[in-house]
Amino acid sequence: MNTQELQRRIALYDDEAAYRELFDRFYKPLLQFATAFTRSREAAEEAVSDVFINIWERRRQLETIDNLPVYLYVSTRNASLKYLLKQQKRSSVPLDDLVMEPESPAPDPEQTLLTAEMALQLQQAIQQLPPRCKIVFKLIREDGLRYKEVAQILNISVKTIDNQLAIALQKIGTALKMKLKKSAKD
Repeated sequence: MNTQELQRRIALYDDEAAYRELFDRFYKPLLQFATAFTRSREAAEEAVSDVFINIWERRRQLETIDNLPVYLYVSTRNASLKYLLKQQKRSSVPLDDLVMEPESPAPDPEQTLLTAEMALQLQQAIQQLPPRCKIVFKLIREDGLRYKEVAQILNISVKTIDNQLAIALQKIGTALKMKLKKSAKD
């Protein structure tokens, strides 16, 4: 079932199974996103839980939301920042200070051709990305969001998203080429 159908079923029919599916689909990526802001798994879990509780409590208004994934990410960002403010830390976190741990690359036919060693090298190259590149890379490549959606979530321009992703891909490519050349010499 697609996200829009889940959204409709939750809003119109109080469908708990659809709500659970929505939760299962978005919890892990939102948790990683919130952890980048809060730098605390517990705080991130609290922020994401608050977002999902709010979704259920306001399920009647759910149909008025045009793009639910973007809404979830923006709500998670706001809940994370609210948590930080509540903890009397800082009210905003510069993108360059975010720490986001990427998951393994999403499995698709091309990815299955990578050896375990190549996948590890790719993961290491992603880990070496600057924070802003890493979060943009994760949201687009791993979470499957569109440039415009990521721009809304991070409150930056689509051009900045494009530039950051280009930088990320260039750095990953360079890192992998260097590792391949070292392997060939051995």
